[in-house]
This record gives sequence, structure tokens and C-alpha cells, in this order.
Amino acid sequence: MAYGSPERLADVPAYYADIRGGRTIRPELLDDLVERYRGLGIEHESPLNAITEETRAALALELGDVPVFTGMKHWTPRIAEAADRAVAGGADTVVGLVLAPHYSSLSIAGYREQLEEALAGRAELVFVESWHDEPGFVDLLADRVRGTDAQVVFTAHSLPERILETGDPYRDQLLETSQLVAERAGLRTWTFSFQSESQTGEPWLEPDILDHLDDLHGRGVRDVLVCPVGFVADHLEIRWDLDHEAAERARQLGLSFARIEMPNAEPAFVAVLAGLVRRALGVPSEA
Repeated sequence: MAYGSPERLADVPAYYADIRGGRTIRPELLDDLVERYRGLGIEHESPLNAITEETRAALALELGDVPVFTGMKHWTPRIAEAADRAVAGGADTVVGLVLAPHYSSLSIAGYREQLEEALAGRAELVFVESWHDEPGFVDLLADRVRGTDAQVVFTAHSLPERILETGDPYRDQLLETSQLVAERAGLRTWTFSFQSESQTGEPWLEPDILDHLDDLHGRGVRDVLVCPVGFVADHLEIRWDLDHEAAERARQLGLSFARIEMPNAEPAFVAVLAGLVRRALGVPSEA
């Protein structure tokens, strides 16, 4: 399962309305989102959704006789459509796997709720709640930051601060992933920041990457390598929020700025996903 992305520029209003779930949409925020997608060159088709499809196809090939379906939280094909296709194909067990490693009640729980409602008892659901400390995932990221002389900054999508009041594990899992990657890569120093905060009128988890870059500059840092531990593909939060907004702030500050290559559908990452599915199904791993 994935968050989803509009397929073409004309789809952005409907996509944003789905995310807002009936809540009022401020025109200036919609205009801003349209311009972001336009800035990525999305007019008539989305290379962002194509990454998800490539990952699905590669995972299906890796798993062999286990069918793999894509379900989007906020776009098509919907999670309910994927559930219907699985059941129609004869599945008596469905593994729910979100392409996001860290659990939060404001994100992963929503995917599970949609899938449970769609299955409606027609098949057993085995849901992967979190895979933030999966060794293969940690190794993959560690390989990308090992040996760098730059200040490594781990990032993830921010969420409203109120999740901390309920003991939500999201922030702790993000920091654990960052620590594991840093240890595996032998980093002497690293920092963490959030990104992609939405304008909802309430406090969100901090520090934001733009403010963090200001802080690093003030501390004498001159080279930055961003490692987005909360994302696994080149979607809007990577291509715009980091490659455009954060890179521009770094340029203004005179910082050398780079980010790691995202896992996308590369074989090592697909192997990690396959291992999660096999474990959920109780099938011995081929690794």
C-alpha cells in the first residue's frame, strides 16, 4: 500500500480533496500544491505512481507464486480495489504491507483500517505494523551514507505534535532507525530533522529541515548529506521538499547539499519487502 499521487495535473484538486476528507480547502494551499506538481513536470502522467507499480511488479517477481496488488490510500487503485482483487483471486490470507517503515496512529493505522473494512472478514489479514529496524533496510541505507565526510541529516515526514500525548511510537522509531543506520555505517556524528509539514494551524514535530539547515550553518557545518529514513521512493516529499526547497535553502546559506538515492524498486529493497511478506506468511526466506 502507498499514499498515492495524482496521475496528471488536472487530478490535483480531487486528490487534495480526498486527503482533506471533506474539510475546507484553502484556495492558496491548493494552488501551491498544483504548482509543486507542475514544477516536477507532471502534466499528463505521473512518474511517481510508476515507481510504486515498478515496486509491485518487482516484488511479485521476487515472491513467485504470491500475487501482489497495489492499493492507494488517497488515489487509484484504491486499497478496497486491491482487497477485492485479492479475494476474487482466491486469497484466504492477505498480507498488508505499507511502503512506509515507521508506525503512527495518523498514518499506518489508517491503512490498516481501510484494508480491514475492505476485506470485511472475507480473508485473514496479517498486517505488518512496522519494519523500521529491518536489518536489510538498515544495511541498504547504511551503504548510502558510509564513508561520507558530510554531516548526515536523517529526515522523515513531520506529523502533528499531539501524537506524542498518546504515546505514539513514530518519533522514537525514526530515531531508532537513524541510530541503527549511523552505527552500521560507522558515522561519527549525525542529526535528525522533520520535513514536509502541512499548514493545519497546529504545532508539528520539529525541527523542520529548513530551520535545521540554518542551525547547522550557524554551527559551522558546510557539507550536508540528507538520508530520508521515513521515505522509500522519489515522491513529492523528496523531489520537491528536499531537491527544491531544502536544496535552495542550502544554496542560500552556502552549504554543499546532497541526498542519497532512494530505494525505489531496486533489487536490494525489493528483497527486503519480500522478506517481510514471507515472514508474515510463515514462509522460509530464500535469503
